[in-house]
Amino acid sequence: MQLELYDSKVKKIMENADKLIKKVGLDMARKIKQRFNEMKASANFLEYLNYGIGKPHPLSGNLNNLFGIHLNKNYRLIVEPLTEKMDNESLKECKKVNIKGVVEYHDGKNEWIIP
Repeated sequence: MQLELYDSKVKKIMENADKLIKKVGLDMARKIKQRFNEMKASANFLEYLNYGIGKPHPLSGNLNNLFGIHLNKNYRLIVEPLTEKMDNESLKECKKVNIKGVVEYHDGKNEWIIP
């Protein structure tokens, strides 16, 4: 599967290891890299969901049509499958996701640390 970075702000941080580590710390930077590699190794987004790595789950509200992927206790990698529908057949055909960033959205928070 292919990964795209949402915008220049996300790209600037995610493509530079030193900036990523400075922004989120070494442990979370490693976990982000691990999640990227896991997604890249999947043939499509449905396959990634079925593996359950990182406990991917659909989001709602202002994050509708996006998925959260567990990085640690509080923070999630936010990805958008680049498909028009969210049914299983469409997600099986989805071979590209957009990386939106990293957020803490629990207990009514919406704290983005990337971008």
